[in-house]
Amino acid sequence: MSEDSINRELASPQARYDARLQRRSSAMLQRRVVEQERATIDAALDQILTDSSIAQAAARIVAARRRFIIGSAKSFSYASLLAFDLGVGLSQVTLIDGTVVRGVDVLSDVRANDLMVAFSFRRYRRDTVEIARRFVDAGGELVAVTDFEDAPLAKIADQCIYVATGSASYVDSPTVVASVLHVLATLTTASSKGARRRLMERDRLNTELGLYVN
Repeated sequence: MSEDSINRELASPQARYDARLQRRSSAMLQRRVVEQERATIDAALDQILTDSSIAQAAARIVAARRRFIIGSAKSFSYASLLAFDLGVGLSQVTLIDGTVVRGVDVLSDVRANDLMVAFSFRRYRRDTVEIARRFVDAGGELVAVTDFEDAPLAKIADQCIYVATGSASYVDSPTVVASVLHVLATLTTASSKGARRRLMERDRLNTELGLYVN
């Protein structure tokens, strides 16, 4: 059985904990996790160089009029990171946080050229999948960042970015996700005509407001 098949069979954190963490020394576990992360990131970076999906997703994000970013549970961290990095160089970037901006607020006003970037990794959160599905039904465009081709959002997305999350830990790895987000944000911002002006204005305001320690 392949490593990927084993990874998919161990669907829950508890199952991965029982299979990988019990009766192992700290030194052995540390080595296994580090070796797995190194192998995964090396393979992922090689794939990024030949995979056009990130560049295609970046082009869709730039072309959109409004951009909404969503993710639940652990994926909310990924959504927050992308929303922050995109918001530096692009206008109309909104993080759906469930408090200030709720999914129902966005779904009640989907317009032409609206786009949603949705993060959905196993175990797939129903709220993210349902909001993304309704967003598409309302005429919005969907970019899904997910793990497998049979993942729920892969079936309805206009563009998918597949990310390897295999790990020797009890939780799936965030390492490749962060790398993909970094590349996606960079390509998107580089393609935005107003990015340089926004970056300059942000720097000016940051200085005037004294937001950072010199």
